[in-house]
Amino acid sequence: MSFQDIQKLAERLRHNVGQVIVGKEEVIELLFIGMVTSGHVLLEDVPGTGKTMLAKAFAKSLSLQFKRVQFTPDLLPSDLSGIHFYNQKQNEFVFRAGPLFTNLLLADEINRATPRTQSSLLECMEERQISIDGETKSLERPFMVIATQNPVEHQGTFPLPEAQLDRFLFKIKMGYPSQEEGLSLLKRFKESNPLDDLQSIAGSYEIGEAQAAYSAVKADDDVLLYLLQLVERTRGRDDVLIGVSPRGSQALLRASQVHAILRGRSFVTPDDIKAMAKPVLGHRLVLRALGRGQEHAGKIIDEILQGLEVPAEAGLAAQ
Repeated sequence: MSFQDIQKLAERLRHNVGQVIVGKEEVIELLFIGMVTSGHVLLEDVPGTGKTMLAKAFAKSLSLQFKRVQFTPDLLPSDLSGIHFYNQKQNEFVFRAGPLFTNLLLADEINRATPRTQSSLLECMEERQISIDGETKSLERPFMVIATQNPVEHQGTFPLPEAQLDRFLFKIKMGYPSQEEGLSLLKRFKESNPLDDLQSIAGSYEIGEAQAAYSAVKADDDVLLYLLQLVERTRGRDDVLIGVSPRGSQALLRASQVHAILRGRSFVTPDDIKAMAKPVLGHRLVLRALGRGQEHAGKIIDEILQGLEVPAEAGLAAQ
């Protein structure tokens, strides 16, 4: 698949999901980048902003197997992975696959599950496999987790640990619609649900091709150094307890590569890194001051970017 084909696929996806979700083109683009880079996405916002509807429309547009799990305190790891049960007719133990065996898993209100259940997602999110009763099983390809959480309610919740947050490529806020978008939304859903009539525009085969092609996007050494300087400066600040890990720098490069494709380029520029910095790095910063969330982390990243010397873009187009 060529870079132009990936760009056209993203455009078709934005238009198709836009028939259901109003005014969230940037969020749709980030989900597409997450899928192409084999990343996972954490959607954080108040209830009713369309997080579940977005995930369903995204999966349906790409002909992906979709499963939704409502996370609750009594949810067990085996409820996600599946179990071996004794089949009396066959006189043997048979594996019954859980919802993890899908292309797109919606982990709804992930912070309501216990740490034990949350941690059971680590292996499948990182390795695309899961160990059950000593046996390792591969998950479907492509595989993506879209997790949601409500930032307002804290009673009865278990905040995601840093190790788990680091597995998510992006942390995104949906946000409320504008008055114009809200009016369009009311008209769109007044008589029927547009999700019911949504048609797919691609399949898992095209996604697999895009995943194999995007890594060919080139990045000049000066651009890589710019990225590393951004990451390293998150580690030496007085207001940051833990800065961005090497996994975070790799995630930023992958996201920037796909972002470059969507802007019609075959090489990464500092603008791609700037565009992807906050959604990729914001949730990876552990701040010293309690109660400060991703908004403050975004301000820190903006400050670092303003203090960085941007490499000259002359010669980048020749990469």
